[in-house]
Amino acid sequence: MEVTMARKALIWSMILGLASLLVNHVDGDQLQKMQALKDSLARHDSISLAPSSLISPSPSPTSLLPSLKNPLVYHVTSYGADPTGKADSTEALLGAIADAFHGPSEGFLIEGITNLGGAQINLDGGNYLISRPLRLPAAGVGNLMIHGGTIRASDDFPTDGYLIDLSSASDKKIEANKDSSMNANKLSASSYNYEYITLKDLLLDSNYRGGGIAVINSLRTSIDNCYLTHFTTNGILVQSGHETYIRNSFLGQHITAGGDHGERKFSGTAINLIGNDNSVTDVVIFSASIGVMVSGQANLLSGVHCYNKATGFGGTGIYLRLPGLTQTRIVNSYLDYTGIVAEDPVQLHISNTFFLGDAYIVLKSINGVANGVNIVDNMFSGSNNGVEIVQLDQSKGPFKKIDQVIVDRNNVKGMNIKATVARLSVQGNGSSWTADFNKILLFPNLIRHVQYSLNTLGNIFPNHALRNVTKNRVVIEANEALPANVFVTVDQGNGS
Repeated sequence: MEVTMARKALIWSMILGLASLLVNHVDGDQLQKMQALKDSLARHDSISLAPSSLISPSPSPTSLLPSLKNPLVYHVTSYGADPTGKADSTEALLGAIADAFHGPSEGFLIEGITNLGGAQINLDGGNYLISRPLRLPAAGVGNLMIHGGTIRASDDFPTDGYLIDLSSASDKKIEANKDSSMNANKLSASSYNYEYITLKDLLLDSNYRGGGIAVINSLRTSIDNCYLTHFTTNGILVQSGHETYIRNSFLGQHITAGGDHGERKFSGTAINLIGNDNSVTDVVIFSASIGVMVSGQANLLSGVHCYNKATGFGGTGIYLRLPGLTQTRIVNSYLDYTGIVAEDPVQLHISNTFFLGDAYIVLKSINGVANGVNIVDNMFSGSNNGVEIVQLDQSKGPFKKIDQVIVDRNNVKGMNIKATVARLSVQGNGSSWTADFNKILLFPNLIRHVQYSLNTLGNIFPNHALRNVTKNRVVIEANEALPANVFVTVDQGNGS
């Protein structure tokens, strides 16, 4: 046992001596390096602080990704666009758009519309001056976004143009240029020009020369968080196509917040819908002669605030110009000193909307048709000038075909209520009672349904009957004179 311990002690002594010899042969510089290595290994942040000669830096995340030969984001400043707005940037912006058009694609959306894969034209937060409309080289593409900056028309911009023009005018240009190297697959075989084009976070200044955005025969276009001003024709024109969604945007010919001294001279139309199945949601229109013009079917307006031009100055908040085929819903909106006009309304719904400043609704006869109209659960506020909340324009002839028209349950302050459903009570001592509904009923000389009850005191049980409903007057007669209260309810709206 003692021998074993002696041998172990001898071995340890030899090891320590050898270590001492090695340390003595290390020069000062090597010792410092070894100490630095030791310290770096002991620190949590050793990777960031270790000498580069000892530890290689970790590769960045981007270096691990494959290089993108065809990036889907096109920065207009890389094409020479001037973000200060001093120089004309038309060619630069069109160059970026053309490259996006020719960029990588994958399959199709609707038949004939090439999927650009979410390509983006990034305006880099700049202010760009252009002298002619921005158009795609041809129709037949989709899944593209233009966003993030300001575009302003130059003083020589065409007065009939639009800053951003999603139309098929470029098709003619391609046909004229037979030597074009355009990919044949991107020429539209679809009945639509474009699909799923998004215009977002843009300020478009038309400089009182033409319009802002034109969407022609396109499908599923989105206009989101945009500010359009200084237009003379249309802020946004939607013609044909389907499902253009305009939301969270502001439009005005003149930049004002109401009470503008030049309001009488406001012109143009903020949004012009000449197509079907579109939606305008959470939009403010602060100056224009007409806020929203609707000439297509099945459109929805929700959360729209119009104070574009007061009705007293000749303005209209929302004009529905599709006689006999309206199919429009206006809900949760705010008509601020400007109203709604509907020509020959058929399937029109207006509800939960606030009308301020004697703003009212006009049903305008073109062919004398009003069918399937609901004007219910709205609020009207006026200045006690005797303005009726719903009015008829029969200058081109009376309404003759009236069916399923309901104007009811609206609350009114400072204006005269009009309705198609009304209730009155008449008290008298005699054998005849007349309830005159002319001040309340919307349509003249039209009562389709009557309900009444006759209440008398005592033990008298008279015979009584409805005798007349002409000229919106209901006449109840009894077979003998007696004191009685008569309660009458009438309805104009329900036909056969």
